[in-house]
Amino acid sequence: MSDSNYTSTSFFLTGLPGLEAVHIWLSIPLCAMYVASLTGNSLILWVVRSEPSLHQPMYYFLSMLAVTDLGLSASTLPSMLTIYMLGLREVALDVCLAQLFFIHTFSIMESSVLLTMAFDRVVAISNPLRYGTILTSPRIASLGLAIMVRSIGLHIPAPIMLKQLPYCRNRLLSHSYCLHPDVMKLACADTHINSAYGLFVVLSTLGVDAVLIVLSYGLILHTVLSIASKTERLKALNTCVSHICSVLLFYTPMIGLSMIHRFGRWASPCSRVLLSYLHFLTPPVLNPVVYTIKTKQIRLRMLRLFRSDGAGVRDPQDH
Repeated sequence: MSDSNYTSTSFFLTGLPGLEAVHIWLSIPLCAMYVASLTGNSLILWVVRSEPSLHQPMYYFLSMLAVTDLGLSASTLPSMLTIYMLGLREVALDVCLAQLFFIHTFSIMESSVLLTMAFDRVVAISNPLRYGTILTSPRIASLGLAIMVRSIGLHIPAPIMLKQLPYCRNRLLSHSYCLHPDVMKLACADTHINSAYGLFVVLSTLGVDAVLIVLSYGLILHTVLSIASKTERLKALNTCVSHICSVLLFYTPMIGLSMIHRFGRWASPCSRVLLSYLHFLTPPVLNPVVYTIKTKQIRLRMLRLFRSDGAGVRDPQDH
């Protein structure tokens, strides 16, 4: 009988190995992170929408980042809660494929938004007088549409191709949610085409985006170093700090996770799970915090929201 007749219709997800006895307690900080992500990103969207002074390209891109962070959190939430709160690890094939589609789609969206935010900083610093005429509302909307089409279009084939593969014997995934390379490794058939497709998507999106972000900051540094005044140089660089933090939050764990998957056979399963948590869970939580701390207008609006009198708010720090 062929292996395809043993095709599995479900997989088993993995929590933190060795800590199964305390999964219910680990669900408390995980739930707190999801609540913080939902609250923080929703507040960012509300502040940008309700504050006329924030109706500018930079904050429209920040709103896009908040939306992708909400989507990424919503994509990982269901399986995380079922593992840690309910102790249920089994997930149906179709549900697994849907989850990996949304996780990878929102990851590419986040990378694309970070790239557009880098472009925004290049225009704002290198050509400030034409900032408003270059980044008009129709162009920003077009960029947003291009990000959606690119992210969704590149990942539509993934669940379709994985659906055609036979799965048998070992059905244990190495993460708490379904990811393309993780599911692909459990197939009982040749996966060279799927592997090549996955590599192409990663290189043409995350790889290209990372290179272009680095080049963008090369242009920014070139422009900043040509400014005579040290105060103006520092002021220009200060407007990039929030974006740099978001880029590091997104790319650093991803690079570490990729290195472990390819070269770290010595790495413990726990380290892989923790790195994946850092990659998928921390950016949606910390991005709103970073932008609230570093952006004066958002910080003041938040203070007004949490102060009942709403008057007399002063902040000596500049954006």
